[in-house]
Amino acid sequence: MSLLELAGVGKQFRGLRALSDVDMSVSEGEIVGVIGPNGAGKTTLFNVICGALKPDSGRVRFAGDDVTGRRPEVLARAGMVRTFQLMRPFASMSVAENVSLAAQHHTRGAARLRGHAMDVVDRVGLAEWAHRPATELPTAGLKRLELARALAAGPRVLLLDEVLAGLLPAEREPVLDLLAELRERDGTTLVFIEHIMAAVMRLSDRVVVLDQGAVLATGTPDEVTADPRVIDAYLGEEPTTHADA
Repeated sequence: MSLLELAGVGKQFRGLRALSDVDMSVSEGEIVGVIGPNGAGKTTLFNVICGALKPDSGRVRFAGDDVTGRRPEVLARAGMVRTFQLMRPFASMSVAENVSLAAQHHTRGAARLRGHAMDVVDRVGLAEWAHRPATELPTAGLKRLELARALAAGPRVLLLDEVLAGLLPAEREPVLDLLAELRERDGTTLVFIEHIMAAVMRLSDRVVVLDQGAVLATGTPDEVTADPRVIDAYLGEEPTTHADA
């Protein structure tokens, strides 16, 4: 049985069809990449999955339950957690305090909460920044903090919205290694939106391609990148090797 399943999901904004009859399934422990041109509906898809938007049609199921339109905080407590492209940490808090706040519904007791937060901060490579204001972090550090806040909530499914955007190639490597470890060590299911095809090829078990709000193709990375429809709509001549990931 799929851990996450979408059936016939549609969403419109003032007549503009952002999603059209989207079917998608993700098995437990799977890593699924979501790609497509700008405006294809990728972030809208995530917003529908996590409850930030209610679809106009179709259903979303998580762990066997119909969760269509359920509030994001309810879904997060159930294990469906996401990151955002725009990093907005609490400016008045340290890095560790930001992570502790995200873990409050997952970890009880002040001492355990602090310990859990520090473990996560260390895991994402921010230990030396733990007690410094979050606003002092560079872009790469803010990306790691966004990931840390998501991990602190104990995700069963982690939705990653362009977690590599703005990072230099050398800064991407540790993040990619950590994401692979989340599946291998923790069994976390990952669904990620990404424009860096090298990262998609490296991480994904399957890839879902959106175009104009609809699923254009789905398959293994090799199958998708060889599909003439995908090449025409999105990939063009973009290289797909992992050399620059």
